[in-house]
Amino acid sequence: MRNRFRPATLVAMAIGLALLTAACSTGSTDTTSGSPRERAAASPIQVTLKEWAIEPAQIQVPAGQPVKFEVTNDGTMPHSFAFDAGGETYKTGEINGGAQAATLEVPALEAGSYQAYCAVPGHKELGMTAMVLAGQAAGGGSAESGTQGTASGMAESMMGSGMSAEQMAEMHKQGVAAFPAATKGTGNGILKPQMDGNVKVFNLTATEIKWEVSSGVFKDAMAYNGQIPGPQIEVNRGDRVRVVLQNQMTQPTVIHFHGMTVPNRDDGVPYITQDPVMPGEYWTYEFTVRDGPGTYVYHSHFNSTEQVGKGLYGAFVVEPVGPTPWNDEYMLFLGDGPLGYVLNGKGFPATQPLIAKLGDKVLIRIANDGSQLHPMHLHGYHFSVIAEDGIPLKDPSMVDTLVIAPGQRFDVLVDAKYPGVWASLHILPHVEGPAGMYGMVTALVVQK
Repeated sequence: MRNRFRPATLVAMAIGLALLTAACSTGSTDTTSGSPRERAAASPIQVTLKEWAIEPAQIQVPAGQPVKFEVTNDGTMPHSFAFDAGGETYKTGEINGGAQAATLEVPALEAGSYQAYCAVPGHKELGMTAMVLAGQAAGGGSAESGTQGTASGMAESMMGSGMSAEQMAEMHKQGVAAFPAATKGTGNGILKPQMDGNVKVFNLTATEIKWEVSSGVFKDAMAYNGQIPGPQIEVNRGDRVRVVLQNQMTQPTVIHFHGMTVPNRDDGVPYITQDPVMPGEYWTYEFTVRDGPGTYVYHSHFNSTEQVGKGLYGAFVVEPVGPTPWNDEYMLFLGDGPLGYVLNGKGFPATQPLIAKLGDKVLIRIANDGSQLHPMHLHGYHFSVIAEDGIPLKDPSMVDTLVIAPGQRFDVLVDAKYPGVWASLHILPHVEGPAGMYGMVTALVVQK
């Protein structure tokens, strides 16, 4: 019998939390004002725009001196960079995609945090936000004193958050101690079918909800059956499947079965294979499962940048036949849209750990329903990549970092032979800042 994490696994969670705590406790608009000397002191800060993100997610700048931003648009459509401070809005003009760039100069900022965003209508709502953190000038000096050399540059990087070293360490510690933080709502619940003769019937209802991404942080979201990711559908090859979609949202929607071999009429693309499902209406998809065992996905294909980014996606798993080489099984969705950088719809420390016993074989099904490449890394382990896009690999490869493109799915197998708490995370700008870890972080907890 394959084990999956369930909220009822309280003992395992308590052990995992104790282990974790023990392990971690040891084209531009120039709005510059001021003298030429002050303008010359501005530090160039690199910012990158793309669909639908501003990177880095936390932008550290010194307080008390002018700042120059160098903004590059690596996306495919026009974006801008803006933030509000002191009753003023500082922003670039719209910057075309394809690595076009602009500069933005701003006067000295008071210490504090400011939300940055893309000012193109609708882009902020799609997740193009970041945080500008203004701290004291390097070394605690005045803005006019400036900084020189490598050591002072390191100090500015550390102090740019406006926190002391002790404060930074304490906030990082508190975040780890809170893991896994309790939040309302969990996703990936198994959706049991109703039987209509020999047909497995799965009912999905799309609604607009408030979703708690991390403790106390609620965002506008869209969900199937009230959960993000949507409930996991499990079938066998040869099953006759009927999926009934009820739309209770304020905008049209459809379902596309990503990677599945389905009749053209069930492909879920509006005005190509079907009409959109309007608010208050329903649509029925019915097909025979022709694909072999593997990991597939269902998701919206109407206004999909927003709808999928806000949570309209779920796993469609074709189960293997007979015994499997793994004891534990987990589904891990990667997201980077309006909900932020999330794993299964949650950001650290509200993500859930992957728990295994020493000697177990752990299958992790990973799906990227975001819009960015996500290189996923597991500390302390190499793992075996055994399937890609639902297709078993004849020659599995061993890696410790796996780059997953939008729409891709990988099945990886971990031999849990090293006890302890092992961090599993993404590239650093999506997981860690001066206040500690956030976003796409979880851990593999291997218990003796």
